[in-house]
Amino acid sequence: MPDRPRLLVVVPSDTAPPARLGEWLRAAGLDLDERHLDAGDDVPADLSGHDGLLVTGGPQSSLDDDAVSGLGPVRALLARALADGAPALGICLGAQLMAQAGGGRVRAGADGPEVGAGLVARRDAAGSDPLFAAVPLSPDVVQWHHDEISELPAGATLLASGVRYAHQAFRAGRAGYALQFHVETTPEIVRRWADSDPAGVASTPFDAATVAERAAAVHPDLEEVWAPFAARFADLVRAARGAAV
Repeated sequence: MPDRPRLLVVVPSDTAPPARLGEWLRAAGLDLDERHLDAGDDVPADLSGHDGLLVTGGPQSSLDDDAVSGLGPVRALLARALADGAPALGICLGAQLMAQAGGGRVRAGADGPEVGAGLVARRDAAGSDPLFAAVPLSPDVVQWHHDEISELPAGATLLASGVRYAHQAFRAGRAGYALQFHVETTPEIVRRWADSDPAGVASTPFDAATVAERAAAVHPDLEEVWAPFAARFADLVRAARGAAV
């Protein structure tokens, strides 16, 4: 039996692990090589030995000095993946790093943090996209970000928008996908975020417990929509492996 396609997973913070997304990708036939910045794992300069890339989220800001945040190698790896046309997926912080890697811009959120369960709206361009065409018009997501993607990379395709922040999902290059929101969480992860981010919770009409409860309620819907999305991303990774053989 041939080896399974291998996905490099960069985890900027163990507070935001791949969680259910990792489970969905493994179920779709991928092997995951996780590199955890909190553990001091190295971030390679390219995807040699891998067929795709996933970068998850974290409390760091993509605007922080690289010497402090340690995110410089992650951004450089995303830039290399985009240049090579490799399948890549960025979640929240990973999406912001992908935007920067492609020449876009990130800034502190002009309308403050966006936190908790919410909806995004699929754009018309998503109808012909291999990953987004089957996504509903207004899927449930979990938001948890203080910065915003203020400018997309040149040539990027906007795939989903929100009321507060327009750039919720985009495709950059041939196979680079960025989700400003979270789809990978568990209720327990969101509860820990709510307990540890008083400024974010204060931007909502709710207390921390209610933010967590409202997010927990949408997790079945997240799985219904985003587990098949993960399988379609795995198909891209598998196709990239086949093209390289």
